[in-house]
Parts: sequence; structure tokens; C-alpha cells
Amino acid sequence: MISAVLSMLSCVTAKRGEALSGDPVDYVSTLVGTLSKHSLSTGNTYPAVAMPWGMNFWTPQTGPMGDGWAYVYTEDKIRGFKQTHQPSPWINDYGQFSLMPSSKPVFDQDERASWFSHKAETATPYYYGVYLADHDTYAEFTPTERAAMFRMTYPESEMSYLVVDAFDQGSYVKVMPEENMVVGYTTRNSGGVSDNFRNWFVIVSDTPFDYVKGVENRNLTDRTEIEAAHAGALVGFRTGWGQKVNLKVASSFISLDQAKLNLRELGDRSFEEVKQAGRDRWNEVLGRFEVEDYNIDNIRTFYSCLYRSVLFPRDLSEIDAAGKRVHYSPHTGEVCPGYLYADTGVWDTFRCLFPLLNLAYPEENVKMQEGYVNHFLESGFLPEWSSPGHRGCMVGNNTASVVADAYLSGLRGYDIETLWEAVKTGANSEHPTVKSSGRWGYDRYNELGYVPCDIGINESAARTLEYAYDDWCIWQLGLVLGKSEEELAQYKKNALNYKNLYDAENGLMNGRKENGEFRRPFSPLKWGGDFTEGNSLHYTWSVFHDVDGLIDLMGGEEKFAAALDNVFEMPPHFDESYYGFVIHEIREMQIMNMGNYAHGNQPIQHMLYLYDWCGQPWKAQARIREVMDKFYTSAPDGYCGDEDNGQTSAWYVFSAMGFYPVCPGSGQYAVGTPLFRKVTLHLSNGKDVVISAPENSKENCYVTSLKVDGRRTDANYVTFDQLKDGADLVFSMSGTPDMKRGTSPESKPYSFSR
Repeated sequence: MISAVLSMLSCVTAKRGEALSGDPVDYVSTLVGTLSKHSLSTGNTYPAVAMPWGMNFWTPQTGPMGDGWAYVYTEDKIRGFKQTHQPSPWINDYGQFSLMPSSKPVFDQDERASWFSHKAETATPYYYGVYLADHDTYAEFTPTERAAMFRMTYPESEMSYLVVDAFDQGSYVKVMPEENMVVGYTTRNSGGVSDNFRNWFVIVSDTPFDYVKGVENRNLTDRTEIEAAHAGALVGFRTGWGQKVNLKVASSFISLDQAKLNLRELGDRSFEEVKQAGRDRWNEVLGRFEVEDYNIDNIRTFYSCLYRSVLFPRDLSEIDAAGKRVHYSPHTGEVCPGYLYADTGVWDTFRCLFPLLNLAYPEENVKMQEGYVNHFLESGFLPEWSSPGHRGCMVGNNTASVVADAYLSGLRGYDIETLWEAVKTGANSEHPTVKSSGRWGYDRYNELGYVPCDIGINESAARTLEYAYDDWCIWQLGLVLGKSEEELAQYKKNALNYKNLYDAENGLMNGRKENGEFRRPFSPLKWGGDFTEGNSLHYTWSVFHDVDGLIDLMGGEEKFAAALDNVFEMPPHFDESYYGFVIHEIREMQIMNMGNYAHGNQPIQHMLYLYDWCGQPWKAQARIREVMDKFYTSAPDGYCGDEDNGQTSAWYVFSAMGFYPVCPGSGQYAVGTPLFRKVTLHLSNGKDVVISAPENSKENCYVTSLKVDGRRTDANYVTFDQLKDGADLVFSMSGTPDMKRGTSPESKPYSFSR
């Protein structure tokens, strides 16, 4: 079955009369977003060599130990090859250690570092290889979900070396020469773990150790077992010219014995067999989407974005000796049954990453929902930012959206009643130590209808707007679950709380004091304060579930459309006084030449589609295509801000198909403009969604008609129900805007008020 799919996908049309050979994975660049730094993000990514949703990622490491920017494209030295679980440089890493071949017996990360060139580097999702010039060694690795194979091709030398670095902040290493094995653990983390947290690892060589040293706090020693603040090992091999040393590596958050069990993923397979299996897996996952178009650059960008969309959240579960699926709980420190997924910021990913999973990979999100059940049972809360447990980052209670949209999209096979209790708990309590989980200020929000801006709770307006949407999600889920009107009344009422922040004097959302007064003076350009990584111009549109209600507040469709236009037409001015310096999100908005529109951050990414609600869908089409054409490429600087666990990538995947989930939980996708002549989505149930736009081109971005299964529709939306069992969407495209199609009140997508 897989081979048949891969065969079918082995050709993607490039231009008329010419075909591109290759599979979907061949169009992926894992280096997109790596040309980043603290002050300016073009993705803030690293080249993750991994399986989709795999427990462990591996990456070449150019930065020093502990640096969130582990790999930066402009660097020219590699310090090691790191096992990483980092979802974001701002959250940083846990469960990390590294391997590094060397031509000299040194451990220090700067002394062992080697010059390299991107011209002698091969980076794919399933394989990485690079020539380390200072050591005349070619290093390669290829992963499974919990293990990896390394192959080091050393020069002819009396002795060549391998550095095992378990990192600082508490680690352990033991060398067992009689078994050609190194074992150990690392505890270095950035939070979100229990006191007994350890990432155990095992490394098995096919070549005997002819040299063995332990490393204690960076000093070489003859002891072969080290437990210290910073432990490591240095082993050596007598190598002939071109000799290959193969290593099998696995790890576990549970125990050393479990790490050894995880080596079973490699079995007796050769390096090439593991590599091919990884390639096949990536083609299977990426092959859910089949793209046909003339523009190879857009195809590369599409599959590179799709690759990023299926990395997070990661599956932290392992298979024990009895064949049962278990996981280390970052909440309790115990081994617990079932799945657990981690490393996602739901403030980002509720918007379209999880909706993409529901449409294209529902079988994976079923397991993620089971993982959310376990998060709640083990900690009492759903994590809004998990890495791997609760982390204090961002605002909102948006797991309610993730849970509701999954169930409303037909996902089943997990304990939805426990998740119902979880979303209610999150809406009506605060996590005792992590303000991001639960709802900070829930009591005042329930009492006043908003979180006041003068009671010591920062970003109060952002919280209020997102809580209102989350309450709507809970209400929607409760309706489907058959909950009583009495139980749902609070959530239905609170879904309109966004109205309490509308400042009619300024025509935008504003912070509001406990006594009911709006914050004065008011500046629409002020970032932070009452808003999260944005300003009122960005956050006013965060009424996903009731755009018509927002239109009414703002004085009708014409005024609403003019306010949208204003964001793009005004200069990129800003007020950074809340932060005291220009944060990278501000700088990324400033330099993009699109006014005050800040696509590099998530709160405004849906805003382009809101023209669908005010009778001017052609403006959405033009702006969406502008963003796809200008803000996304497959180059190392290919994003316009943080990629953020697949969210910014999933925006492109959806938008390239021609529609987007502005309101997860509504069962609708707002129509935009397709990017390709044809996209086929192979659904998990064996049916296909075929999206055709034969006249599509760079100039022809405007939709003049849409047919769904042969029937013309004037609607500015398509529904999940239309797509779930397969569908045929045909767009007619033009270089001239159609100012009649999609302009009637009946064309609007869902709004709660309506």
C-alpha cells in the first residue's frame, strides 16, 4: 500500500511538458528558518532530523551548550550532534546530550569543534551528513522515533576519537569497553520536569574501543564511571583509511533498561536500511498531499512547511518489556500507562496546526487527545504550553479549542468525558504554580465579564478575548455531548465577553479597569501591556467565533473593512515602551513593508480572511497571495518570524489549498485563494479531496467562481462535512478581482451572533 502511494507521488509537475522526478520528501529543506538570531527570527528553527512526531530529534550543533539557537546557518563550526527536544529557543531544551567525532583527544566543546561548509552538508528530515574538515571525518546519522544510527568515516590514523557529552547541570556516564558500550544520563533541562527527571542513553559501537577516558567536569580521567555536574567520555579507535565506525544510539526518559529496549527499533538493520525506512515514513506522511504546479519554488516551500507541521507535538511514550505503551510523567515523576504528547504552545497551534491534524492526520490527533487525558489525570490541568510538563509561557486557555475541534471533527476512541471535566476545570481555576495553565484571573473574568487591567494580571485584554473564544468552544463541545442548558449557560454567556473590551471611542479593543473605565491614554501602536506580543491593531480581530458581532460593534461592514485596510496602509510605527526595547516580533513587522500587519506572530494570522465576512473577499485573496509570495520561501531565511511548532507552517499549507480554519470548532474553513493548479489531499479514510485551479498563476490570484462536487457555490467557506468523505473543489481564477462573488450576507462564514 505504501509503495503504491509513493509510486503515485513520485512525479510532481513543474512546468508544461516537463516533470520533476522525486518524492515529496525530496522537496523539503530542513534548513528553512535557521538564519535566525535573538533580535530577528526568520523561523528560529534548527534542522530537525527525526521521524514525524518522534520522541527524539537530532540536530547538528553550532551553538554552545545550552544555547537555544543550537544551529544557525551563518555559523561555520559544528560542536557536536545533539539529541534535542527543544520546541523553541525561548523555551529551550531538555533531555539533551551530544556525540562528536574527533581526530584528537579533546573534550572541550570549542577545541573539538570543526569547520564545515553547507556545500559539504546533506540535510534531510530522515538523514544528515556533513564533512568535518578539521577532523577529516564524514559524520552521518539517521533516526527512528526513539533511536538513531550514526556512521563515522574516519581517516587513516593511529587513533580516532568519539566524544560523548552528557552536558552540565548533572549527568552520568559509564564506559563498558568489554561491550563496546557507553551508557549514561543527562538531567539538563529548562523546566517542566519532576525532580527525578533523567534522560537515559545507550551507545553501542560495532568497533572495539582502543582508548577509554572518563570526563569529570571537563577534565579527562582514567575512571570509566563518572557522576558529576558535567560528565562525559572519550573513546578511541585505531582506524584505517576510510574506516566506518557504526554506532547504535537510543534513549529513554524511564530507565537505562528501557533505553536498551528502545534499541530494538534499529534491530539488525544496516545504516542504509534504517535510512530508507525513514525516507519511506516521511514520504508516507508528506504524501497525504499531492501537489501539481509549474512553480518548483512554491512546491519546495509547501513541503518544507508541511514537514514542520508534522514534527510537534512529539510522542513521549515508549514500549516496555511487556509490549505495553507507557510514558514518564513530567508531572508525577512516575511511569504511567498510555500516550503522552508534549512540546507545543497551544497559544500558537490551536489556530491551524491542530485543525490541520484533524483534517489530514486524524489518527495521530486521536493519540494526542489520549495524551491530553493523561496530562489532566496526572496534573489536574491541561498544559497550555508543554515542554514536557506545564511551562509558564503565553496566555489563554486554548486547549479548550484543541479538545473541542478534535471531537467536533469526528475524532473518537479516547475518554472525552474526562476531557470535558478538564476543559471545565481549566476555565474555572488557576494552576497553583504555572500561570499559563488554567485561567489566570478567571474569578474576575466570570464576575465582571473581563480580566481587569489594573489588578496585577498582565496582558489582560488578550486573556479576555481568548477566554471568550474558549468559552464558545466549551459551549459547542457541551452541546454535542448533550450537556444541560444549566451547565452550559455560563460558557454561552461568556462567549460574548469580548464585547466588554470594545472601546467605541477608539474603535478598537482596549484594556479595562476594575471600575469599568478603559485604559487612558490609549495607543493602538503600543505593544504588550494589555496585549500579548502585539498591539490593539493586532488583537482586535481575535473574535474568531463571532466576526459578525465584531462587525456590529465597529459600525458595520464598510467601517470594519476600512479598519482592516488601515492596518495594511498605515506605516509600521510602534511603541515598544512596555518592553523597554524592540522585541524581535516588532522588528519583523517593521521590516516587511506591509504596514502594521505582523504575520510573523500568531494573533493576526487569521485576520486576512476576515474580508470574507464584510463583503470584500477579493481583498482577502490579494493579501493572502501577497503573504504567501513574499513572506515564505524555502531558503534559510524563509519565514517572517517564529515558526512556532508548526503553526506558521500550517498557515501556509492551509492557505495554499485555498481555505483556512479561522474559527476552529465551527466546522468551517474560510475561502481564500489557492496557490497551485492542483492539490490532492489523500484522507486517512481512503477518500480524496481534489482542489483544482487550472488558470492559477502568480497574477491570477482572484477567485471568480467555486464549485464543490460540481455545484457552484457563492459561499466564502467550505465545511469539514463537505470534505471529510472526499470532495472535488474547482476554483476559477482571474487576474481581475470579482466584486460580486461572495458579497451577499448568505456568503458569510459562521458567526455566533448569527
